[in-house]
Amino acid sequence: MSDGVAVLIAVLIIAAVAMIAVLLRTRRVVATPTERAVHSTLNTASRAARPLRRGLTTESAQQALAPLRTLTATDAIALYDADGTRLAHDEPHTWDERLLGRADDIAATAGEELRHVLLRDPVGVDARIRALIAQPLVVDDVAVGVLVVASVRLPGPGMLSAISEVARYASSQLELADLDASRARLDRAEVLALRAQISPHFIYNALSTIASFVRTDPDRARELILDFADFTRYSFRAAGEYTVLADELRNIDRYLTLERARFGSALDVRLQVAPEVLGVVLPFLALQPLVENAVRHGVAARGGGTISITARDEGTDCVIAVEDDGVGMDPELLRSGDIDALDATSTEPTEETSGARVGLTNVDHRLRAAFGNNYGLVVETGVGAGTKVTMRVPKFRAGVRVEQSPTHPAAPTHPATPTQEANPR
Repeated sequence: MSDGVAVLIAVLIIAAVAMIAVLLRTRRVVATPTERAVHSTLNTASRAARPLRRGLTTESAQQALAPLRTLTATDAIALYDADGTRLAHDEPHTWDERLLGRADDIAATAGEELRHVLLRDPVGVDARIRALIAQPLVVDDVAVGVLVVASVRLPGPGMLSAISEVARYASSQLELADLDASRARLDRAEVLALRAQISPHFIYNALSTIASFVRTDPDRARELILDFADFTRYSFRAAGEYTVLADELRNIDRYLTLERARFGSALDVRLQVAPEVLGVVLPFLALQPLVENAVRHGVAARGGGTISITARDEGTDCVIAVEDDGVGMDPELLRSGDIDALDATSTEPTEETSGARVGLTNVDHRLRAAFGNNYGLVVETGVGAGTKVTMRVPKFRAGVRVEQSPTHPAAPTHPATPTQEANPR
């Protein structure tokens, strides 16, 4: 045997051994038929869940038809809304006008009576479809839709049970969609509440301060008017429930510029911000109530003082603190766990103090709702010792993002970018 043949045989043997090794290794990781069936079912359920989590609409119903039909192992399927209006149906060659009419009838009955409806031989015993089954989609004992399936065979208990379970699964996804929508509405309502709580006294004082400069210093009056316009434009913008720290700090700078115009040198502001956290996302108007509270119930109560705003990088989190050296308060008022007790000027609620106090509760709730209970407000205070309010925000959280508005951009018309350590103008 020549050397060339020997080499070829050796190569073939090595290749065969390698192939056997690959096959053995692959055989160990390939799923069993049962595991493959489970994986396929879960994948199909996931494909059905994605559109349903957006709520039951014509578009989402159309996208959910195919995976729902696979899960029910039936031959055709239709989805209806809570009013019995047909949103979508698949297999147009199966659904003729007579069959659709029967499906519409039993869908209305199932939705009204909150029970499944079985119709055998809906268009005659000679037709291909032998049964229609309508199953209501129920959330909190209220029909939110109806699932209707068509089958070429008469259903047994197993098929009816499977259809019922698929309907229950679809109902749970629609319930989650409703919860998501409710949370979004609540978040929007809370932002509107914060906007409504922007102190009318601040607006009155700001306008009065601007008016006092109109004759004595017109250029300063013009700058303050622009600051006031930018402050209100940002506070009442239409874009989303989140913002970035840099934009929130720019708006705080405008607010403090207007307050310093009123207090003069009696109000000192210190700002220390790590540049790497300027892009951190936080709830819209989360910082404004903290700073306004420090001015109104901290330094203003003693005729002046210092407010410090810090934002530092702490690993996966950003820690933001607003501190004043004002009159402080009795810590006992906070030990009940009521963040609304933060009022440095009085132990009794007044019309002047209630807005800021509700504002702090609002911020605390929104932080916890967005990031979890580890991210609420922390208050440190003492009588005559000032007050420090701290919030912790994760640098990244899935699903939390900033939405920009084309008509109300987040970027101000003349931004003041925070530096690592600065005393704002």
